[in-house]
Amino acid sequence: MNALVLPAEGPTDGGGFTPPGIGEAGLPGAWFHWDGITRYQVLVVLSVVIIAVFFLLAARKGKLVPGRLQFAGEAAYGFVRNSIAKDVIGGKDFIKFVPVLFTLFFFILINNIYGAIPFFELPTFSHVGGAYALAALVYILWIAVGIKRNGIRYLKLAVVPSGVPWPLLFLLVPIEIISNFIVRPMTHSLRLFATMLAGHLIVLIAGYSVHFLIDQENVLVKGTSILVVAGFAAMYMLEALIMVLQAYVFTLLTAIYIEGALHADSH
Repeated sequence: MNALVLPAEGPTDGGGFTPPGIGEAGLPGAWFHWDGITRYQVLVVLSVVIIAVFFLLAARKGKLVPGRLQFAGEAAYGFVRNSIAKDVIGGKDFIKFVPVLFTLFFFILINNIYGAIPFFELPTFSHVGGAYALAALVYILWIAVGIKRNGIRYLKLAVVPSGVPWPLLFLLVPIEIISNFIVRPMTHSLRLFATMLAGHLIVLIAGYSVHFLIDQENVLVKGTSILVVAGFAAMYMLEALIMVLQAYVFTLLTAIYIEGALHADSH
């Protein structure tokens, strides 16, 4: 990994350690001199190309007995269709939401996995703008689904719990409004952003620490770099797992919100 071999940028105070920032990860910023184009945007476009090419190739020659590429594509599609859309939304409604859930899962997965790939080393959603944008799209989607299924009364169904004595509604309705229409989209986005940013910064700091410790003259201090390498490896594997889990969690929550909007009158 680049983090293990590159020194931290910027001056140090008396040989002290200067921890890296997220801006030091991934594709060199010096590569991007075009106005308005950032590393994040390049990686997002690349993720779309990767996903499109893979699934187009997987579906190009559909056979009754699939080859390895077709099998991988079908397994990926089946996971989202059956384990998320069908299990959560269920009934006859789930099938029309499979495309959006499928797209969300693999778009987030590829953009997260960048952080575990040498040279790229930058999960796109470590920038909060991308997480906000996806959460906003999901927010608009489930509200639109609720209104389409239940009419404008969905706004009432979403905030007025059934079977609750009316005096308690003065307390519960404001809580439901804040929870469903303010807190929900905020946590949906920040959960993805915070885990990607925090995990990757920890790995970056651990990697740069190895370089710093090896440069020290004291032999005992140099020896502690072995412990940091072990910690770096453990954190790297943990971060890779979290990258996959966060793609799953974001998509799963989207399915839950859609299901709640579809069946608001029965909750």
